[in-house]
Amino acid sequence: MEGSATALTVLRGAGLEPQAAVPGESLSERWPEKAKTVALVLAGDRGNAYALAQVAWAHANTPPGGTLYIAGDRDKGFDRYVRAAGAAFGTGETVARDGGMRVAKLVRRPGPTPPLPPAETYEEDGLKVVGLPGVFSAAKPDRATALLLRELEGLDFSGQRVLDLGCGTGLIGAWAAKRGAEVTLVDADLQSVRSAQATLDANGLAGEVLHSDVGAELGERLFDVILTNPPFHVGRGVVLDVAREFIASANRHLKPGGTLYVVANEPLPYEKPLADVGNVEERVREAGFKVLKVKKPE
Repeated sequence: MEGSATALTVLRGAGLEPQAAVPGESLSERWPEKAKTVALVLAGDRGNAYALAQVAWAHANTPPGGTLYIAGDRDKGFDRYVRAAGAAFGTGETVARDGGMRVAKLVRRPGPTPPLPPAETYEEDGLKVVGLPGVFSAAKPDRATALLLRELEGLDFSGQRVLDLGCGTGLIGAWAAKRGAEVTLVDADLQSVRSAQATLDANGLAGEVLHSDVGAELGERLFDVILTNPPFHVGRGVVLDVAREFIASANRHLKPGGTLYVVANEPLPYEKPLADVGNVEERVREAGFKVLKVKKPE
Protein backbone atom coordinates (compact mmCIF):
# COMPACT_ATOMS: atom_id res chain seq x y z
CA MET A 1 0.00 0.00 0.00
CA GLU A 2 1.49 3.31 -1.07
CA GLY A 3 0.31 6.90 -1.44
CA SER A 4 3.19 8.36 -3.44
CA ALA A 5 2.68 8.36 -7.20
CA THR A 6 6.46 8.41 -7.63
CA ALA A 7 6.95 5.35 -5.41
CA LEU A 8 4.08 3.52 -7.14
CA THR A 9 5.79 4.08 -10.50
CA VAL A 10 9.08 2.69 -9.17
CA LEU A 11 7.43 -0.34 -7.55
CA ARG A 12 5.51 -1.20 -10.71
CA GLY A 13 8.70 -0.83 -12.71
CA ALA A 14 10.26 -3.43 -10.41
CA GLY A 15 7.52 -5.91 -11.34
CA LEU A 16 5.53 -5.57 -8.12
CA GLU A 17 1.80 -4.90 -7.74
CA PRO A 18 1.43 -2.02 -5.26
CA GLN A 19 -1.97 -0.57 -4.42
CA ALA A 20 -2.66 3.15 -4.11
CA ALA A 21 -4.24 3.94 -0.75
CA VAL A 22 -4.00 6.33 2.21
CA PRO A 23 -4.37 5.79 5.95
CA GLY A 24 -7.98 5.07 6.86
CA GLU A 25 -9.13 3.68 3.52
CA SER A 26 -10.85 0.30 3.70
CA LEU A 27 -8.92 -2.54 2.10
CA SER A 28 -11.64 -5.16 2.56
CA GLU A 29 -12.70 -5.14 -1.10
CA ARG A 30 -9.13 -5.84 -2.18
CA TRP A 31 -8.27 -8.20 0.68
CA PRO A 32 -11.29 -9.66 2.52
CA GLU A 33 -9.00 -11.25 5.12
CA LYS A 34 -6.89 -9.10 7.40
CA ALA A 35 -3.12 -9.38 7.23
CA LYS A 36 -1.34 -11.56 9.77
CA THR A 37 1.74 -9.37 9.39
CA VAL A 38 1.84 -5.62 8.77
CA ALA A 39 5.05 -3.66 8.16
CA LEU A 40 4.82 0.10 8.65
CA VAL A 41 7.42 2.82 8.16
CA LEU A 42 6.35 5.88 10.12
CA ALA A 43 6.26 9.17 8.23
CA GLY A 44 7.31 11.10 11.31
CA ASP A 45 8.15 14.21 9.28
CA ARG A 46 4.48 14.51 8.23
CA GLY A 47 3.31 15.35 11.72
CA ASN A 48 1.67 13.71 14.68
CA ALA A 49 -1.79 13.29 13.14
CA TYR A 50 -0.49 11.41 10.08
CA ALA A 51 1.62 9.01 12.16
CA LEU A 52 -1.36 8.29 14.42
CA ALA A 53 -3.49 7.71 11.32
CA GLN A 54 -0.88 5.21 10.10
CA VAL A 55 -1.03 3.36 13.43
CA ALA A 56 -4.84 3.27 13.45
CA TRP A 57 -4.86 1.99 9.85
CA ALA A 58 -2.39 -0.77 10.69
CA HIS A 59 -4.57 -1.80 13.65
CA ALA A 60 -7.71 -1.90 11.52
CA ASN A 61 -6.03 -4.29 9.08
CA THR A 62 -4.43 -6.66 11.58
CA PRO A 63 -6.44 -9.46 13.27
CA PRO A 64 -6.00 -10.36 16.95
CA GLY A 65 -2.76 -12.28 17.19
CA GLY A 66 -1.37 -10.54 14.11
CA THR A 67 2.02 -8.87 14.18
CA LEU A 68 2.95 -5.26 13.49
CA TYR A 69 6.53 -4.28 12.68
CA ILE A 70 6.86 -0.53 13.00
CA ALA A 71 9.99 1.33 11.87
CA GLY A 72 10.97 4.93 12.31
CA ASP A 73 13.43 7.59 13.41
CA ARG A 74 13.96 8.20 17.12
CA ASP A 75 14.40 11.93 16.34
CA LYS A 76 11.01 12.04 14.59
CA GLY A 77 8.82 10.72 17.38
CA PHE A 78 9.38 6.96 17.06
CA ASP A 79 9.15 6.25 20.80
CA ARG A 80 6.00 8.35 21.13
CA TYR A 81 4.28 6.62 18.22
CA VAL A 82 5.26 3.15 19.45
CA ARG A 83 3.66 3.99 22.79
CA ALA A 84 0.50 5.04 20.93
CA ALA A 85 0.59 1.78 18.97
CA GLY A 86 1.13 -0.18 22.17
CA ALA A 87 -2.00 1.33 23.71
CA ALA A 88 -4.01 -0.33 20.94
CA PHE A 89 -1.97 -3.41 20.04
CA GLY A 90 -0.45 -4.31 23.38
CA THR A 91 3.04 -3.96 24.75
CA GLY A 92 5.79 -4.53 22.21
CA GLU A 93 9.56 -4.54 22.10
CA THR A 94 12.28 -2.91 20.06
CA VAL A 95 13.88 -5.62 17.94
CA ALA A 96 16.41 -3.65 15.84
CA ARG A 97 18.51 -0.48 16.10
CA ASP A 98 20.78 1.28 13.64
CA GLY A 99 21.92 4.72 14.72
CA GLY A 100 18.72 6.66 15.34
CA MET A 101 16.58 4.17 13.43
CA ARG A 102 14.41 1.69 15.33
CA VAL A 103 12.13 -1.26 14.58
CA ALA A 104 9.55 -2.43 17.13
CA LYS A 105 7.43 -5.57 17.09
CA LEU A 106 3.89 -5.63 18.56
CA VAL A 107 1.31 -8.42 18.64
CA ARG A 108 -2.31 -7.29 18.38
CA ARG A 109 -4.60 -8.07 21.26
CA PRO A 110 -8.41 -7.97 20.87
CA GLY A 111 -9.89 -4.51 21.19
CA PRO A 112 -11.30 -1.54 19.30
CA THR A 113 -9.32 0.30 16.64
CA PRO A 114 -8.31 3.85 17.63
CA PRO A 115 -10.21 6.57 15.76
CA LEU A 116 -8.50 8.31 12.88
CA PRO A 117 -7.44 11.89 13.59
CA PRO A 118 -9.98 14.27 12.02
CA ALA A 119 -9.27 16.56 9.10
CA GLU A 120 -8.32 20.16 9.82
CA THR A 121 -10.53 22.86 8.32
CA TYR A 122 -10.10 26.59 8.00
CA GLU A 123 -11.58 29.52 6.10
CA GLU A 124 -9.49 31.47 3.59
CA ASP A 125 -10.79 34.15 1.24
CA GLY A 126 -14.34 32.82 1.45
CA LEU A 127 -13.27 29.21 0.89
CA LYS A 128 -13.49 26.27 3.27
CA VAL A 129 -10.22 24.36 3.08
CA VAL A 130 -10.05 20.70 4.16
CA GLY A 131 -6.63 19.52 5.31
CA LEU A 132 -6.31 15.78 5.89
CA PRO A 133 -3.61 14.53 8.29
CA GLY A 134 -0.12 14.87 6.84
CA VAL A 135 -1.01 17.26 4.02
CA PHE A 136 1.15 20.38 3.68
CA SER A 137 -0.40 23.37 5.46
CA ALA A 138 -3.40 21.32 6.59
CA ALA A 139 -4.31 23.72 9.40
CA LYS A 140 -3.68 27.12 7.78
CA PRO A 141 -2.40 28.58 4.51
CA ASP A 142 1.37 28.76 4.27
CA ARG A 143 2.80 32.24 3.80
CA ALA A 144 4.08 31.58 0.30
CA THR A 145 0.67 30.49 -0.99
CA ALA A 146 -0.99 33.46 0.72
CA LEU A 147 1.47 35.80 -1.03
CA LEU A 148 0.79 34.17 -4.40
CA LEU A 149 -2.97 34.56 -4.02
CA ARG A 150 -2.61 38.22 -3.03
CA GLU A 151 -0.54 38.82 -6.15
CA LEU A 152 -3.17 37.14 -8.34
CA GLU A 153 -6.09 39.05 -6.83
CA GLY A 154 -7.88 41.10 -9.44
CA LEU A 155 -6.88 38.97 -12.43
CA ASP A 156 -9.67 37.59 -14.61
CA PHE A 157 -9.69 33.77 -14.64
CA SER A 158 -13.10 33.38 -16.29
CA GLY A 159 -13.00 30.61 -18.87
CA GLN A 160 -9.28 30.05 -18.38
CA ARG A 161 -7.86 26.53 -18.16
CA VAL A 162 -5.82 26.62 -14.94
CA LEU A 163 -3.47 23.97 -13.52
CA ASP A 164 -2.66 23.85 -9.79
CA LEU A 165 0.59 21.86 -9.89
CA GLY A 166 1.38 20.28 -6.51
CA CYS A 167 -2.03 21.17 -5.12
CA GLY A 168 -1.77 20.05 -1.47
CA THR A 169 -5.06 20.97 0.19
CA GLY A 170 -6.35 22.40 -3.09
CA LEU A 171 -6.51 26.00 -1.89
CA ILE A 172 -4.92 27.51 -5.02
CA GLY A 173 -7.04 25.47 -7.43
CA ALA A 174 -10.23 26.14 -5.50
CA TRP A 175 -9.39 29.85 -5.41
CA ALA A 176 -9.10 29.87 -9.22
CA ALA A 177 -12.26 27.78 -9.66
CA LYS A 178 -14.20 30.25 -7.53
CA ARG A 179 -13.14 32.93 -10.01
CA GLY A 180 -14.53 31.08 -13.00
CA ALA A 181 -11.53 28.99 -14.09
CA GLU A 182 -11.74 25.45 -15.43
CA VAL A 183 -9.29 23.83 -13.01
CA THR A 184 -7.12 20.75 -12.88
CA LEU A 185 -5.34 19.96 -9.61
CA VAL A 186 -2.38 17.57 -9.47
CA ASP A 187 -0.35 16.07 -6.65
CA ALA A 188 1.96 13.07 -6.27
CA ASP A 189 0.68 12.47 -2.73
CA LEU A 190 -2.63 10.60 -2.63
CA GLN A 191 -3.55 12.08 0.76
CA SER A 192 -3.22 15.54 -0.82
CA VAL A 193 -5.40 14.46 -3.76
CA ARG A 194 -8.11 13.33 -1.32
CA SER A 195 -7.76 16.61 0.57
CA ALA A 196 -8.00 18.75 -2.58
CA GLN A 197 -11.10 16.89 -3.73
CA ALA A 198 -12.66 17.42 -0.30
CA THR A 199 -11.88 21.16 -0.54
CA LEU A 200 -13.58 21.43 -3.95
CA ASP A 201 -16.59 19.45 -2.68
CA ALA A 202 -16.87 21.55 0.50
CA ASN A 203 -17.24 24.67 -1.65
CA GLY A 204 -19.46 23.20 -4.36
CA LEU A 205 -16.75 23.76 -6.98
CA ALA A 206 -16.06 21.64 -10.05
CA GLY A 207 -12.57 20.50 -10.95
CA GLU A 208 -10.42 17.57 -11.99
CA VAL A 209 -8.06 16.21 -9.33
CA LEU A 210 -5.31 13.83 -10.48
CA HIS A 211 -2.89 11.59 -8.57
CA SER A 212 0.21 12.10 -10.66
CA ASP A 213 4.01 12.05 -10.45
CA VAL A 214 4.31 15.75 -11.33
CA GLY A 215 2.67 15.95 -14.79
CA ALA A 216 2.83 12.27 -15.75
CA GLU A 217 -0.97 11.85 -15.82
CA LEU A 218 -1.72 15.08 -17.68
CA GLY A 219 -1.32 13.53 -21.11
CA GLU A 220 -1.57 16.15 -23.85
CA ARG A 221 -3.47 18.72 -21.77
CA LEU A 222 -2.44 22.34 -22.24
CA PHE A 223 -3.30 25.21 -19.90
CA ASP A 224 -3.69 28.96 -20.13
CA VAL A 225 -2.32 29.48 -16.60
CA ILE A 226 -0.23 27.26 -14.32
CA LEU A 227 0.06 28.10 -10.63
CA THR A 228 2.55 26.35 -8.36
CA ASN A 229 4.28 26.48 -4.99
CA PRO A 230 6.76 23.67 -5.70
CA PRO A 231 8.23 21.56 -2.88
CA PHE A 232 11.95 21.83 -2.26
CA HIS A 233 12.46 19.84 0.95
CA VAL A 234 13.27 16.14 1.18
CA GLY A 235 13.21 15.48 4.90
CA ARG A 236 15.23 18.33 6.37
CA GLY A 237 17.38 18.91 3.29
CA VAL A 238 16.90 21.33 0.41
CA VAL A 239 16.67 19.38 -2.88
CA LEU A 240 15.77 21.35 -5.99
CA ASP A 241 15.38 18.42 -8.42
CA VAL A 242 11.64 18.15 -7.80
CA ALA A 243 11.11 21.89 -8.30
CA ARG A 244 13.08 21.73 -11.57
CA GLU A 245 10.83 18.90 -12.75
CA PHE A 246 7.79 21.01 -11.81
CA ILE A 247 9.15 23.80 -14.03
CA ALA A 248 9.92 21.40 -16.89
CA SER A 249 6.43 19.90 -16.63
CA ALA A 250 4.88 23.37 -16.60
CA ASN A 251 6.80 24.15 -19.79
CA ARG A 252 5.38 21.03 -21.46
CA HIS A 253 1.79 21.77 -20.45
CA LEU A 254 1.64 25.56 -20.79
CA LYS A 255 0.16 26.62 -24.10
CA PRO A 256 1.99 29.22 -26.23
CA GLY A 257 1.13 32.62 -24.82
CA GLY A 258 0.21 31.08 -21.47
CA THR A 259 1.41 32.29 -18.07
CA LEU A 260 3.21 30.45 -15.27
CA TYR A 261 3.26 31.81 -11.72
CA VAL A 262 5.75 30.34 -9.23
CA VAL A 263 6.07 31.29 -5.58
CA ALA A 264 9.29 30.38 -3.79
CA ASN A 265 11.61 31.20 -0.92
CA GLU A 266 13.81 34.19 -1.82
CA PRO A 267 17.17 32.35 -2.08
CA LEU A 268 15.94 29.54 -4.35
CA PRO A 269 17.49 29.93 -7.83
CA TYR A 270 14.45 29.21 -9.98
CA GLU A 271 15.08 32.06 -12.43
CA LYS A 272 17.54 30.07 -14.55
CA PRO A 273 15.30 27.03 -15.26
CA LEU A 274 12.30 29.34 -15.66
CA ALA A 275 14.13 31.17 -18.45
CA ASP A 276 13.64 28.02 -20.55
CA VAL A 277 9.89 28.71 -20.39
CA GLY A 278 9.97 32.40 -21.24
CA ASN A 279 10.77 35.85 -19.93
CA VAL A 280 10.97 35.84 -16.11
CA GLU A 281 9.48 38.75 -14.18
CA GLU A 282 9.68 39.10 -10.42
CA ARG A 283 6.26 40.38 -9.38
CA VAL A 284 6.71 40.73 -5.63
CA ARG A 285 9.26 40.02 -2.90
CA GLU A 286 8.01 39.99 0.67
CA ALA A 287 8.77 38.36 4.04
CA GLY A 288 11.33 35.97 2.59
CA PHE A 289 9.30 34.90 -0.47
CA LYS A 290 9.03 35.93 -4.10
CA VAL A 291 6.45 35.47 -6.85
CA LEU A 292 7.83 34.93 -10.34
CA LYS A 293 5.76 35.32 -13.50
CA VAL A 294 6.76 33.73 -16.80
CA LYS A 295 5.02 34.38 -20.13
CA LYS A 296 5.56 31.64 -22.68
CA PRO A 297 6.20 32.98 -26.19
CA GLU A 298 3.41 32.64 -28.75
